[in-house]
Amino acid sequence: MSEAERALGGYSPDAGRNAHRAGAPTLIPVPSLLRSLLSEHLDPGYAAAAERRRVGTSPDKASHWGWQLLAGLMVAAVFAAAAAQAQSVAPATQETRQMLAGGVRNAQAATDDGTARRDALAAQVEAERRSRLAGDERGRQLLGDLDVAEFAAAATAVHGPGLTLTVTEPTAARDLSDVSKQRVAGSTQVILDRDLQLVVNSLWASGAEAIAVGGVRIGPNVTVRQAGGGLLVDNQPIANPYVVLAVGPPHGMHDAFDQSPGLQRLRILEASYGVGVGVSEADDLSLPASSVREVNFAKQIGSK
Repeated sequence: MSEAERALGGYSPDAGRNAHRAGAPTLIPVPSLLRSLLSEHLDPGYAAAAERRRVGTSPDKASHWGWQLLAGLMVAAVFAAAAAQAQSVAPATQETRQMLAGGVRNAQAATDDGTARRDALAAQVEAERRSRLAGDERGRQLLGDLDVAEFAAAATAVHGPGLTLTVTEPTAARDLSDVSKQRVAGSTQVILDRDLQLVVNSLWASGAEAIAVGGVRIGPNVTVRQAGGGLLVDNQPIANPYVVLAVGPPHGMHDAFDQSPGLQRLRILEASYGVGVGVSEADDLSLPASSVREVNFAKQIGSK
C-alpha cells in the first residue's frame, strides 16, 4: 500500500476514475470510514498529543494548575456561603420547630381536658337517668334494654377474663440487603393496619365479647387505619408494642384463636421478619368505653 493510499485510510487515489472515456470528469476519492476504523487504530488526538510532546510544544503546566486552583477556590467559596446561610437559618428553624411542638402539646392538653369534661358530664347524665328510670317496672325494663344496646355499641367499660395479645415490631431487619423484606418502603415498620384488622376480626370470630387495641375500645364506628408509619385506632395513635385485649371465655377463645387466620398471619411475620408475638390468658381485664357518635342515617342490612 502506497503512502497516498495509507493517508486516505486504505482508499486508492485512482478510485472513481474512468480510463475508457476521454474527457470524463475526475472524481475526488473519499476515504472510507469503515476502512479508516479498521486500518487506523490510534485516535488522531493521541497522535497529535504525541507529536506535540515530541517537538516540545506541550501546554503550559503552570497555566493548567492555575485553572485547577481557581476552580477549587470557587467550589470552596460556594460551600462556605451555603454553610453560612445554613447557620443563619438554623436558629429560625429551631424556633419554628419549638413553636409547632408547643402548639401540638397545647392542643393535646386541651383535647385531654375536653375529653375528661365530656366523660364527667356523661357520667352525670347516666346517673340522673338511672335514678329517674329505676323507680318503676317500665323504667327498669328500659334500663335493661339500654344496657344491652350500650354494651353492643361499646359505650360502657367492661372487665372480665380473656386474652392478652402482644405484638412487637422487630428491632432491626435480619438482612438489610434484601429489599423484599421491607413491607413499607423506607420504614422499619412490619405490622400494618390490615394485620391488626385481621387479628380483631379473628378474635370476634373466636368468641370475644369486647376488644381494645392499644387501650382504645373497638366499637361499631371505630376503625384501625395506617397513616404513614403510624397506626391509628379511632384516629388515636398507638405505639409499639401493640397490645390487644379481648374479654371472653379464655380457654375456648384461646383454642379457637390458635387456628384463626389472624394468628397464622402473625406467625408468618414472626418467622419471616422477627416480629414478637405473645398470647396469654388473664383472669381479669379492664377495657374502657368507646367514643359514642351520633348516627344520623342508618339502614338495616338486607333491607330494600
